[in-house]
Amino acid sequence: MKTLREIPVGRTAQVVKLHGEGPVRRRIMDMGITKGVEIYVRKVAPLGDPLEITVRGYELSLRKADAEMVEVN
Repeated sequence: MKTLREIPVGRTAQVVKLHGEGPVRRRIMDMGITKGVEIYVRKVAPLGDPLEITVRGYELSLRKADAEMVEVN
């Protein structure tokens, strides 16, 4: 299983599955991160948290803990 956190800067990945439960999973889905969507990793902060990604045409910052819940291929 590869997670969004493992994708290097400048690469694109497709969401396979969302892990996690309840409000956390709902919040990730509300941000537009759903199964089948393409995510481009734009930047990673100097200390590794947060990640800046592009999803559905807009920029989004995502914490490492949340990025680990997103399984990609």
